[in-house]
Amino acid sequence: MFIHRLYYQIKPYVPWRLRIAMRRMAVRRKRQMCQNIWPINEATSRSPENWPGWPDKKKFAFVLTHDVEGSEGLAKCRQLMQCEMRLGFRSSFNFVPEGGATVPVELRAELRQNGFEVGVHDLNHDGKLYRNRKEFAEKAVRINQYLKDWGAVGFRSGFMFRNLEWFHDIKAMYDASTFDTDPFEPQSDGAETIFPFWVTGINAPGYVELPYTLPQDSTLFLLLQETTPDIWLKKLDWVASHGGMALLNVHPDYIRFNGEAISTRTYPAAFYEKLLNHVREKYGETYWQPLPMKLAAFAAQVRPLRHPRPKRVCMVTHSYYLSDTRVIQYAEALAKRGDHVDVLALQPANDAPGQTKIRDVNLVRLQPRLDRKEQSRMSYLFPLVRFLFASARWIAREHARKPYDLLHIHNVPDFMVFAAAYPRWTGARVILDIHDIVPELYASKFGKSEKGLLISLLKWMERLSARMADHVIIANHLWLEKYEHRTGAVGKCSVFINNVDAGIFQPSRRTRNDGKLVILFPGGLQWHQGLDIAIGAFHKIRGELPHAEFHIYGEGDMKSNLVSQAQELGLNGSVRFFNRLPVHEIARVMAEADLGVVPKRADSFGNEAYSTKIMQFMSLRVPVVVSNTKIDRYYFDDSVVRFFESGNSGDLAVAMLELLRDEALRHNMVARAAEYAARNSWNQRKGDYLKLVDDLCGKHEKLD
Repeated sequence: MFIHRLYYQIKPYVPWRLRIAMRRMAVRRKRQMCQNIWPINEATSRSPENWPGWPDKKKFAFVLTHDVEGSEGLAKCRQLMQCEMRLGFRSSFNFVPEGGATVPVELRAELRQNGFEVGVHDLNHDGKLYRNRKEFAEKAVRINQYLKDWGAVGFRSGFMFRNLEWFHDIKAMYDASTFDTDPFEPQSDGAETIFPFWVTGINAPGYVELPYTLPQDSTLFLLLQETTPDIWLKKLDWVASHGGMALLNVHPDYIRFNGEAISTRTYPAAFYEKLLNHVREKYGETYWQPLPMKLAAFAAQVRPLRHPRPKRVCMVTHSYYLSDTRVIQYAEALAKRGDHVDVLALQPANDAPGQTKIRDVNLVRLQPRLDRKEQSRMSYLFPLVRFLFASARWIAREHARKPYDLLHIHNVPDFMVFAAAYPRWTGARVILDIHDIVPELYASKFGKSEKGLLISLLKWMERLSARMADHVIIANHLWLEKYEHRTGAVGKCSVFINNVDAGIFQPSRRTRNDGKLVILFPGGLQWHQGLDIAIGAFHKIRGELPHAEFHIYGEGDMKSNLVSQAQELGLNGSVRFFNRLPVHEIARVMAEADLGVVPKRADSFGNEAYSTKIMQFMSLRVPVVVSNTKIDRYYFDDSVVRFFESGNSGDLAVAMLELLRDEALRHNMVARAAEYAARNSWNQRKGDYLKLVDDLCGKHEKLD
């Protein structure tokens, strides 16, 4: 919005022809980007809470308003009034009190005598009304005096700038400075409703907000250079079919009546007359055509409450979305309550669609993961940087089309948060979600000293990234104090562990009846995960459990080493490797297992990295053997999981045998674990996340 405000500051110094040419170029490009929300946004058709319908059971309301901007408009007011009277309509004329042509008292009186309404249009019409809070309060005093002197009850700001909270300073019955959808306005976020709605005041009386729902004449005919009023007719018919309010803003300044010379600054009055005749001839007595003040008086009695505007949220994750339960839970929680959610993620295969919709989430796969095994630092870094630039470009384009309220950025890496730089600069809120703390992960992955130069640089980037975010989510409590101390982000962090989604990971009757004992690991195949330890343990018990198999699902830089290890130990056929599966599919596979194993190393990054799969097994009522790490001892005890000494394949083998052989132990542990998982499920934390989003976006809305 800063760019638009700057435009209106320099407007007096730029020739009109140059200004209009620049704006036409901009709106043509934006029109292509916004064709799914303009001129019709289907989401705006929901009626408000406690909506009783229109008086006398009318099908829809048809409301006419006019903003008179200068002397040319003043000179045409009588012609416009007579045109409407001839066709049986009445409207409101809004005049600018200061900074332009003086509004004759006689004109205001004549309008009222003929059944029209007079309203106040801004103060100076210079784009500065909402520049800052103090100035607005001072100007509101003068606006209130004009409302009183003119006997007016309605107001509309110049250029549709607004702040619905500040407006309580203005003593008007209604405000008409919003719209249902209009991406071409400088403050382009719409009210997203085709109905009037009540704006409650905390320490002030409330008021009615009347959004315009038919595109303004200046937008259609001067900027978009439409040669017919067909868009008006199409939108009006759509509003009527949904029982809404068709409210139009027409500027007398831009209408060309008979006898006037053709000009690029005007459009034929016949366009407007065609709309009025269309309403009269098609809808007859089925519509209500009140003055805005009469409609506002009706709405003030009803006090219709606008449904909370669906938020626009974009998530960015350098992962495969369908395999990332953490991202899925956030995205689907928002989408299920009606928010618009875009997720930018990796493409699992070249034949996967680049863009698709999954359970109301718009998934955009920006690039495939490069198959370089990520063994070197550069091969690890390059895809991340490439994904950052691709995400930033996509977000900037979409945010320009229709602004996001919130960007939720998932690491690794931390610097992915800079993909949200442009939206944040324009007022959107940003959450940075720390799945893994990067300096420790990097040191573990590449065997680097935590005191080296590269790790110091990563810690510097960690601090910089934290400052970019309005709020930081940490994946476990052990990292919270460390992260806050290292980044200075004290007071803006919260912990959301990878709570299990009980809707996905729910126990079911087993269908496998092959006589085998299946031990299962699903997840990343990195060194700190300790899969080599688990394969070694399985080798020790293979002779005692000849029908046992160890199934490993996942991808990672250790996969080829693990395959080689299994071959060298003669475990071909009993240790089986499978590709990564989407969350819903892996949940079904896990439910069929006899035992889950989480063999992380305690002398590495795994000591403090929370493992999602533990509670997933618990929720599925599958017993699980867990490495005795600091993080897992923090969240679990011996009553819900079977711990073994980290790094000790012999102790892991003992733990496996114990659980597989002792049915009573297994039964009791599974029952306690299922209760624990239920108490700590995503359903218990989902409300906290949604409240966090609403609180952050609420701060944003107060700044509008």
